[in-house]
Amino acid sequence: MLFDTHAHFDDHAFDSDRDEVLGAMREAGVSLIVDPASHVESARSARDIAEKYDFVYYAAGLHPNELDSYYDGYLDDVRGLCRHPKCVAVGEIGLDYHYSYDEKELQHKVFREQMALAREIGKPVIVHDREATQDVLGIITEYPDVRGVMHCFSGSWETAKTILDLGWSISFTGVVTFKNARRAVEVAPKIPLDRIMIETDSPYMAPEPVRGTRNDSRNVRYICRKIASLRGMSEEEFAAVTMENGKRFFGIK
Repeated sequence: MLFDTHAHFDDHAFDSDRDEVLGAMREAGVSLIVDPASHVESARSARDIAEKYDFVYYAAGLHPNELDSYYDGYLDDVRGLCRHPKCVAVGEIGLDYHYSYDEKELQHKVFREQMALAREIGKPVIVHDREATQDVLGIITEYPDVRGVMHCFSGSWETAKTILDLGWSISFTGVVTFKNARRAVEVAPKIPLDRIMIETDSPYMAPEPVRGTRNDSRNVRYICRKIASLRGMSEEEFAAVTMENGKRFFGIK
């Protein structure tokens, strides 16, 4: 069975057939999903989905590309959403200089506030980094007692080593299956077996051979298959390892 540790089923891309898609997961071999929110309303939607489906959990947080949704008091609302028994992390949080470079100061403020919240409530974080690696690493090192996963990783082995030295985990998306993927293919086999996770980042980042379509958690098998092959493991072995890693990281029993 497979664990998709990062899939946005609260996204509007699933409004027309969300129940149909989620209803097909068990038959497709997917037994656990975490839905990381992008903002407070997104977290409320993810919470509602998690309440409906026993195999779906969620994370609450404010994504760096969603700062239009920032308001005074947002952190109290995130804190409240994190108290739900099916909320397993603070996220998706981080920095993004590709789309939101002009908001760097606010991004840093919000990122630090949510890292501090994770420390306060004892939950791990799901971190987004796009074109901001050095600043992301600088901020997460300010919170050595916060556990985290760097999601959608496609950085260098040097960056991966820095993340691993902090005791964090690393998660790979369908990028690892792309024909032009280089760093993800080089790094994925080197990650310690107890620190690697897999994700679809649905509805984005569909892997080969379904690249260019709307992604969903059923496609996590392609990511599992690719990394298992890179590591010289069977697909079943790697699925079992990443299942246990995800359950341990998110505290799912």
